[in-house]
Amino acid sequence: MPMTPEEPAAEPAVDGTGGWREQAVARSLDPARARAEKRVQRFLDAALELMGDGDSKDFTVQQVVERSGQSLRSFYQYFAGKNELLLALFEESVRGTAEKVERTIAERDDPMARLQAFVVEYYRICTPAPKKRPKSDGPNPTAIAEFAQQLLTEHPREAAAAFSPLVTIMERLLADAAEAGVLREGLDHRRIAGVVLQAIMFSTFSSTISGTPLRTDDDSALLELLLHGIAR
Repeated sequence: MPMTPEEPAAEPAVDGTGGWREQAVARSLDPARARAEKRVQRFLDAALELMGDGDSKDFTVQQVVERSGQSLRSFYQYFAGKNELLLALFEESVRGTAEKVERTIAERDDPMARLQAFVVEYYRICTPAPKKRPKSDGPNPTAIAEFAQQLLTEHPREAAAAFSPLVTIMERLLADAAEAGVLREGLDHRRIAGVVLQAIMFSTFSSTISGTPLRTDDDSALLELLLHGIAR
């Protein structure tokens, strides 16, 4: 039986093995997984388009349904409500960011240089684009920033799951740097990864929401803090 808005949705695993988009596909009773994937993606694409039309996430489920060309019944077959749809979009955004960061650090061999590249690239990805820059194909930065803050404060468990790909990358880089002997001993890699990611995110997202431009040397200052804080 398809889900209705009143039915509670099971939470995805926090260990990164499952997410809201994956849960949406798995919830379908359609035996053809490929068709379920396409239907879920049409809802996500429709929401992305609506977010691209303005600077907020204040669209309705009905608008998403109409933009996707599918039915309301179909929407609730995959998502328990708008909040799950936003979680799926947020996860997509984080996964895309992780892929960009991986490509950047792959160009470097030195462990500390890879850490530097991670910090600078993630900072630049999170930094608000100039208003004159053409729209990107990803979620609207302001809407994602608003939802990220809500997610971190109201739903920390879901936030932990969503940020897992980025935390995993940085933990790996920290472990490599520690093995190379260029980090201080006794550091909690997972905690350091979380603190650095939060520092970058809150710095850039607060600028996105407030409309206050970031200084061009802010990324250098953050990099210096990282190096002097954890380097041997």
